Amino acid sequence: MIFQKHAQCLFNCVTAMALLSSSLWAQAVCLPAPRLLTTFPMGGEVGSTVEVSITGDNIEDVDLLSFSHPGITAIPKVNDKGIPVPNTFVVSIKKDCPVGIHEARVMTRLGVSSSRVFNVGSLSEISQVKPNTTLDKAMPLAVDSICNASMTQKAIDFYSFEAQQGQRIVVDCAAKGIDSKLNPVLIVADAKGNDLLVERRGGALDFEVPADGKYIIKVHDLTFNGGSAYFYRLALKAISKDEAIVRLPSTKTVSSFSWPPEGLAENAAASETEPNNDHAQPQKITLPCDISGSFFPAADVDTFEFAAKKGDVWWVEVASERLGLPTDPSIVVQKVTGEGKDETLTDVVELTDISSPIKVSSNGYSYDGPPYNPGSADILGKVEIKEDGNYRLQLTDLFGGTRNDPRNIYRLIIRKAQPDFALVGWALHMNLRNGDRNALSKPIALRGGATIPLEIVAVRRDGFNGDINLTMSGLPEGVTATGLKIPAGKSKGIMLVTAKANAPRGLSSATLTGTADINGTPVTRPCFMASMAWPVPNAWSEIPNPRLLVDVPVSVSNSEQAPITISAKEQKVLEVAEGEKLTIPLVQTLRSDFSGTKMSLKTYGEGFERTPAFDVPLNEETSQAVLDLGKLKTPPGDYTIAFYGSAVAKYRYNPEAVTIAEATLQRLQEESTAIAAELKTLTESAKTATEADQATVKESVQAVTEKQKANAAALKVAQQQLKSATAKAKPKDIVDIVVSTPITIRVNPAEKK
Repeated sequence: MIFQKHAQCLFNCVTAMALLSSSLWAQAVCLPAPRLLTTFPMGGEVGSTVEVSITGDNIEDVDLLSFSHPGITAIPKVNDKGIPVPNTFVVSIKKDCPVGIHEARVMTRLGVSSSRVFNVGSLSEISQVKPNTTLDKAMPLAVDSICNASMTQKAIDFYSFEAQQGQRIVVDCAAKGIDSKLNPVLIVADAKGNDLLVERRGGALDFEVPADGKYIIKVHDLTFNGGSAYFYRLALKAISKDEAIVRLPSTKTVSSFSWPPEGLAENAAASETEPNNDHAQPQKITLPCDISGSFFPAADVDTFEFAAKKGDVWWVEVASERLGLPTDPSIVVQKVTGEGKDETLTDVVELTDISSPIKVSSNGYSYDGPPYNPGSADILGKVEIKEDGNYRLQLTDLFGGTRNDPRNIYRLIIRKAQPDFALVGWALHMNLRNGDRNALSKPIALRGGATIPLEIVAVRRDGFNGDINLTMSGLPEGVTATGLKIPAGKSKGIMLVTAKANAPRGLSSATLTGTADINGTPVTRPCFMASMAWPVPNAWSEIPNPRLLVDVPVSVSNSEQAPITISAKEQKVLEVAEGEKLTIPLVQTLRSDFSGTKMSLKTYGEGFERTPAFDVPLNEETSQAVLDLGKLKTPPGDYTIAFYGSAVAKYRYNPEAVTIAEATLQRLQEESTAIAAELKTLTESAKTATEADQATVKESVQAVTEKQKANAAALKVAQQQLKSATAKAKPKDIVDIVVSTPITIRVNPAEKK
């Protein structure tokens, strides 16, 4: 009986959750944005020209394929009749274009798309020829070349190469580092397919050729997934015996934005010297220092000893994870007293991770924080010396006992305080409590009248704790940017990017920076942008994969406008006396129908976040906000604020496409009627034509019949296009972030009584 009650209770809960989930999932999150999903091939040799095909979401009317470096240009490919081939471009890579990672994007009806990595290399390149999923169909690959390919699902891709005894061959596969979903497994086999060397962890194969002859490379996904999203670049290189392996270029993790410190030399001044693995053999160093080393062999513990004086404060920074390595550095600093058997070690401090300056999502999407982690497994902390003496610093990889790779390097810096900061930002995600499992790439693609909020986060270095003012320049016509600064002692600010309602279509590469006063000197640092490598509509079924972007493109579209624009009625500085209430008349410009009649708004801006949420109507054009400066205890000064919330719009996707499809269908129907009449006339003429004219009439009938067939085929396509456009244009509930245009407030000192 008890079991039955529990079972019935569980069934009721599951049923309720299912009903709730189905209703929530029916409501889409975020207005459609253009997203570039694949380019093929994924790169090219410097100085070459390559034909590139693309796929993506919401990328109708693509008229430009652009790149983050001016040394890469593209023009649409045209067919023999001079008509552009859909989603295909001819890409030219200049000889002076830097080798490495670049960003590719398309300009669409809705503006600029999210990016996809485009690689420029120095080796000759080819593209995969299918099928090559059996040994007998292995695709030949020349040494010192790269093959662009996509993984075949539930299969193995085979390649063959010729090599000589004693050659050192490196087989490398770029996948995760170029935005692919592939987890590559690499195998070198003999000519019969017998495995000789295997790599399952994403590393490169270092293969010494045992005898002259033919060898096989096998590539497959770790779980045998495949498809267009599982692309890769397979490199086959011959290197000398003592040459270090240089991996194919890779994107940077979000955490890497805080490395390196400004002004750091490219190479460390010193290196760790083995053996330094225990307290009996510490490496003597003098502070300050800059040391390079590696967590090798497995379970390596590097020990350094230095002298320090009471009152010294040293800042310690380690980079390893931020170099793109699977490491987790940890440091223990101890004071040394006595010698030999009488030696005593006293813990001073333990330094571990660079914690995230803001709370990060606990589940990969924006439920209780952003789906981006600006923290790192690396180290940034201080050591305060309480008394004169000798000290030992032990540096280790926390989980290094399972790793045995000399390429797991680190950089250790111990310095006096050099106050500074590093910045990273991303387009804000929704913070719905239920149903929102999206971790989407969100390009800065503005609709007319829209404001996109960017969340800007700072990692503060060596005790810096001041204001950081945010600026953005190089914007398209009709677009402005307003930074809500990162206040002293805080880690987060907001950049508001706004497009006028009548802004012309445009695209530019913007510059996003932060400026602070450090010891009386203005210091400006770049702000890196982060984005999702792939749009993930449900982070419970797929782990999001964020990364840093190379640049900051901003676009505005004149194809659509924001469903709603909220702004202050008066576009001027609003003045108020300290301690008083400020009433701000607001205007809602409505361009859509909405689910519900009101929207709850909160407030961005230094000190104004404590303003209680308030409602504005979604069926009226005016409202007001009231700020109680007495309760907020806002001191005199100039402030910039904005109001934000979320609304469910009855969104119609590209209704203009319906109008165009209807016009096209009508034109074809009229042509069909005319063709039928022409064919009828010719058929009647054939009955009375003379024998001499019969051949000519038959030719005419044949030509018009072919025209009728072509028209019928075009009609079928047009009917399908109209059906598709109509379905897409049906009103759909979509919830998205709504942010007002920035509002400037001046709080004047209270009048003395």
